[in-house]
Amino acid sequence: MKNNRRDFIKYTGIAATALVGAALPGLAVGGDTSNKPFNTIKGSQRFNMCGYAAPKIDKVRIGYIGLGSRGSEAVPRILNIEGVEVRALCDIKPKQVELAKETLKGTPNNPALYSGNDTEWKKLCERSDIDLVYICTPWNSHTQMAVYAMEHGKHVAVEVPAAQTIEECWQLVETSEKTRLHCVMLENECYDFFELLTLNMARQGFFGEIIHGEGAYIHSIGRSLFDPVQRPGLWRLDENAHRNGNLYPTHGLGPICQIMNINCGDKMDSLTSVSSNDFTLHDIAVELAAKDTMYSKYVDKHFRGNMNTSIMRTTKGRTIMLQHDTSSPRPKSSRFLISGTKATIQCDAGPARISTSHEGWVSPEVFAEIEAKYTLPFVSKVGELAKKVGGHGGMDFLTDWRLIDCLRNGLPVDHAVYDAALWSSIAPLSEWSVANGSKPIEVPDFTRGAWQSNKPFNIS
Repeated sequence: MKNNRRDFIKYTGIAATALVGAALPGLAVGGDTSNKPFNTIKGSQRFNMCGYAAPKIDKVRIGYIGLGSRGSEAVPRILNIEGVEVRALCDIKPKQVELAKETLKGTPNNPALYSGNDTEWKKLCERSDIDLVYICTPWNSHTQMAVYAMEHGKHVAVEVPAAQTIEECWQLVETSEKTRLHCVMLENECYDFFELLTLNMARQGFFGEIIHGEGAYIHSIGRSLFDPVQRPGLWRLDENAHRNGNLYPTHGLGPICQIMNINCGDKMDSLTSVSSNDFTLHDIAVELAAKDTMYSKYVDKHFRGNMNTSIMRTTKGRTIMLQHDTSSPRPKSSRFLISGTKATIQCDAGPARISTSHEGWVSPEVFAEIEAKYTLPFVSKVGELAKKVGGHGGMDFLTDWRLIDCLRNGLPVDHAVYDAALWSSIAPLSEWSVANGSKPIEVPDFTRGAWQSNKPFNIS
């Protein structure tokens, strides 16, 4: 337990010396981490980014940092959206930059290229001809890059998670408020077709009062974590080798939060989390170390437990359950469930289903009628194009399209920095709870009380 506590302090970036002046999310000097390690509110809100409409940008000039699997897909995808220009491309590997530029061949885009060392990304952020920095790098660099970009006058779109520690979450919030620049986490599950349909159903009162939501990220990628080609530098293996909790919560959580109006009429109060033991990753490390000394350093690591279950309760008495397992040989599951006083929806590996009573699911004919009634106007407008362009069935494209649409028209973004911070914070909060016998922990209020008057974003 002592080792777990020391690891928690180390890996959440919380130092006792940070406790100076106003209440900070940290631990008292010599404090016992079995007590609450975070204050739920840090200082006072400088400016409310929820509902904030930044000035219109006729043509959104974009710079991309990180051109691995996610970034290399994002660059050509953006060409299908009107009113954008790719101004710069950056990756530590020159080959990745050249490959990304090749996808722009035959278009008016002639981006500047940055590569070769791990500070070139700063030069991209410092350019005066970029409006939006799009970050697709390994997790541990997201906050640093997002903060630097905002400090240099850029809106930010950052892959999940936006932050890894509570302190990093606060850095994003405070920088966005200070600069009045958007920091949007690219949580694409919020833009899946059924999730958007469910959101509009909830907004129109179809569910009555929302009672409970469930989400999951169950995806067997255990062996790929050890692949230095697929996972350069084995950075994601390292994440799993020293952290134990729900390391990837935002896919399951984002759609639920927007349906429950979290940060805009309700907020999370507490979280408790439990993890199983690790039954697979250590065995793989031992097997590979016997053949290749590169893996020897992982033999003595205490890997994340296979299954993590985290449960949250909101101020209005709703509950949320999230599950995370990427190392068991199970079929992929991104379970999505919303339960209300009038109706329930459920979507997993099989077809999406809707119920309005305890007697069973509605027929395909009734489902089609509901779908026709509640499909959002912007989905009707670009949904077919999204399916053609692709990206997880089109939701990646819808994520990009919606963000660009908001920036070009001076609309508030769907998910403010408070959402990026809250959804990302579940990982370190779950780590603390697991390390402390699944004790409940208070969830920070990154809106600092503004959730009571914030209005839900207008998706229509």
